[in-house]
Amino acid sequence: MTNAIYRDLGQGISCIDANYGRPGIACFYLLEQDGACAIIETGTALSVKNLQYCLQQKSISASQIRYVIPTHVHLDHAGGAGAMMALFPDATLLVHPKGAKHLIDPERLIASSIEVYGQQAFTALYGEVVPVAAHRVQTLEDEFELDLNGRKLHFRHTPGHADHHFCVWDELSNGWFSGDMFGVSYQSMRFADGDFVMASTTPTQFRPEEFLDSVELLKSYSPTKMYVTHFGELTYSDELANLLCEQVQAYPKIARECAGDPRRLEQGIMDFTLECLAPLEPSCGSQVVRLMIQPDAQLNAQGMAVWFSRMQKNTAAG
Repeated sequence: MTNAIYRDLGQGISCIDANYGRPGIACFYLLEQDGACAIIETGTALSVKNLQYCLQQKSISASQIRYVIPTHVHLDHAGGAGAMMALFPDATLLVHPKGAKHLIDPERLIASSIEVYGQQAFTALYGEVVPVAAHRVQTLEDEFELDLNGRKLHFRHTPGHADHHFCVWDELSNGWFSGDMFGVSYQSMRFADGDFVMASTTPTQFRPEEFLDSVELLKSYSPTKMYVTHFGELTYSDELANLLCEQVQAYPKIARECAGDPRRLEQGIMDFTLECLAPLEPSCGSQVVRLMIQPDAQLNAQGMAVWFSRMQKNTAAG
């Protein structure tokens, strides 16, 4: 079934719009396997309404939800964890060891986000961020395996975007639930001549060498699909992985050329992205395409400015 709220992708996977700002920006996934279910990513507290609608349409009860699994604790991926755990009393929250404390006590996440967005915008984007009781949280080491009624899920730690990031390998679909480790690829980035992915560099923990290693790890599984959070199912190809790595390698060079200045960085990332887009979209210089990539270029510029400042401090200290 396909509608504005969720889409069945086959093999027991549904993609649900997270209601993050506007439709088509962020999603989360429902996995069904012989009556047992897991939710990968949570969106925000404002995503719960769409989840409830999907479960109602599928006649899935709260007791069937066994696991809630954010790939990392950034609030567009994990902000709804507490609200969802309150709905599903039999579920366990599975999280990276470095992220668990922030979902048990989310005050630091909340404060830092309010500092960036302001209270009004924060509330509009995330709603109420609810803590999760510690006894309901299970941390997962690298290479942990989960059996969901015979469906094998394999967890790999994938730093580079965030230190508290893992990706989830689904043997049945031969695909990765990749969080932000395979970039962003909105429906507007799917062109007649091929798909496009844009790297996502967090403002605090972008580490290019580790990012490249994590992408190589994802490639090594020979995936068929990538289930990206921003947004939806993406057919995997080595060309897409190489395009992503090209951006991750270019961003530090751009940051150095711009001396870490966020405004110059944003323009540099915009220009580089448009160059990458040119083979897929002849009108890539149009205002429509520029508006499509500008929000992520701005966010990536903020991340690279922080990275540049950290590199400068490390150089001075060394």
